[in-house]
Amino acid sequence: MSLHQPVRPRWICSGCGADWPCPTRRQQLTAEYAGARVSLMVYLTACFVQACEDAQAETVGDLYHRFLSWPECRAR
Repeated sequence: MSLHQPVRPRWICSGCGADWPCPTRRQQLTAEYAGARVSLMVYLTACFVQACEDAQAETVGDLYHRFLSWPECRAR
């Protein structure tokens, strides 16, 4: 279990205080979901939806970038 978990409703990292997912958690998620990008995106999308409900002061575009734009998309 990672120390870098989201603290709701602000969606900051419990381990380092950065916006979640923080750089450390992004690396961990990349390793955890290696070879399962669709599953990673489903998980992150669920987090994104929860964050949109919780963090209504933030724009959807900012939250989208934070949650969904960082995983690499590799063409086959």
